[in-house]
Amino acid sequence: MSTLFDLSFSVTVPFWALMIFAPTWRWTRVIAGSPWIVLAPLTIWAIVTVPVLGTLWALVTAPSLAAITDAAADPAILTALWAQILAWDLFLGRWVYLDSREREISPWLMGPVLVGTILLSPLVFPVYLVLREVAGRGSRDREVATVA
Repeated sequence: MSTLFDLSFSVTVPFWALMIFAPTWRWTRVIAGSPWIVLAPLTIWAIVTVPVLGTLWALVTAPSLAAITDAAADPAILTALWAQILAWDLFLGRWVYLDSREREISPWLMGPVLVGTILLSPLVFPVYLVLREVAGRGSRDREVATVA
């Protein structure tokens, strides 16, 4: 189980590396443009989840802190949850990357935002939403100045 736990992060690293370290490379946009980049961690999730699907189903249909705390002691449940978190963070990071490229937000600014998305997406995602509004205002101001 430990190998699958470790592998679930390792399979996401190449995509994060492209978005952070090669954001303007044409192939990064092509690769990140596909929602299928989350397939690898979701495959690990499926492999781990099938044997514990009954337990996991009970947790999500009747959640309680006590039940989730008890289930987290099971390496298979914890690995499944970890793979799901990593897949979600990658999907969210993919959207942030693509949105920032479309808005022409500086890759120097987006690198730390994407690293933050890997580490603490619930905290950093709202920061990005504010950033995109500020950057959006700047690009609207440039468009108005260009037209005038």
